[in-house]
Amino acid sequence: MTTVYAGLDWASRSHAVCAIDEQGAVCRQWSLAHDADGLRDLVRQLRAAGVQRIAIERPSGLLVDTLVEAAFAVVPIHPNVVKASRPRYRSHGGKSDAGDAYLLADWLRTDGHRFAPLAAQSDEIRALRALVRGRDDLVAARVRLANQLRSLLDSYWPAAAEVFAEIDSPIALAFLQRYPKPEAAARLGPKRMAAFCAQHACSGRRSPEELLARLHQAAHIDLGELEVDAKTKLTLAQAHALVRLVEQIRLLSGRIEHHVAACDDGRLLMSFPRAGRLCAAQILAELGCVRERFGTDAQLAAEAGVAPVTYASGKHQAVIFRWACNHRLRKALTCLADNSRHASAWAAAVYAGARSRGCDHPHAIRILARAWVRVIWRAWTNRQPYDPTQHHAAAALLQPTGG
Repeated sequence: MTTVYAGLDWASRSHAVCAIDEQGAVCRQWSLAHDADGLRDLVRQLRAAGVQRIAIERPSGLLVDTLVEAAFAVVPIHPNVVKASRPRYRSHGGKSDAGDAYLLADWLRTDGHRFAPLAAQSDEIRALRALVRGRDDLVAARVRLANQLRSLLDSYWPAAAEVFAEIDSPIALAFLQRYPKPEAAARLGPKRMAAFCAQHACSGRRSPEELLARLHQAAHIDLGELEVDAKTKLTLAQAHALVRLVEQIRLLSGRIEHHVAACDDGRLLMSFPRAGRLCAAQILAELGCVRERFGTDAQLAAEAGVAPVTYASGKHQAVIFRWACNHRLRKALTCLADNSRHASAWAAAVYAGARSRGCDHPHAIRILARAWVRVIWRAWTNRQPYDPTQHHAAAALLQPTGG
């Protein structure tokens, strides 16, 4: 039976598809719209052409989910591989959607044995991944909006941004909504500040007098009345938007924490020192539930970007930062590593050793994350929660030294 390979060049509105035979001859080329009819027609035409394996640059999304659920072997090819391969097919270096679809199909034909197809994740993991990634996007939006608000305040009332440590904290936003311009806070004294802090459950680490001192010591800018009024309205609008955004992030965080705590793999990852529910959820969302995806801890470390890349040619050898990786997984693992050094003597020792060798903080955290990946991979593969007594390197530090 003749094997037919397919390549799909993904785009936001339409996709180019190319099917080739075992000799690389084009069997069929077509394009389809990114809608329900287009996806149904894609599955129908791929089956009619006898395609079983299809290569695509994008490893996730509705299109990929549709192909995986239709029982096709979907093989993700990194965009860097496609870019580096274009001169192999055309000397002018040009690019077209149809050309890239053929390139993907031919790469699958010649080198497909080097790539593993995607495996369908459970509905539980897909739901968790949607929640976690959606929350991450909202957090990024909150940071952008908070930076815009701080920049706006710096242009007409810098003192308001100095009263509380975080401009997007609930009490700071409440303060801006109550006192959006200097004139509104002109009569603010210790008693009113104390009442305001009590109303909004201030932590109490700073006294009302200290907060007022921050307010009065900051620089003042003299502007026209119309400009101040315009920027006051902008401040209120951005503060209102941030309040809603912060509340939605809080609600999403609670749902994620409940979701991961109810999951066996979630509880497994939560067993690591200071992993926490959110960090464990972020790791699990990227790990998934398919154990066969990572055959070794080295593969997981490379996917997570906590293992460097080595270049060696002749007498020259260089070890550099790994750029191509799952950035969400790297962020989650380095967060766990940074937290763990405050609760695990072994993690603290690994971090301290890296710093003593001259590594800066981010590099030392990646080294610690790489060390944790070995332990996480073993626990995840065996479906066993982390046990410090079974972690020989950590247990050795807990043994009392002989006198």
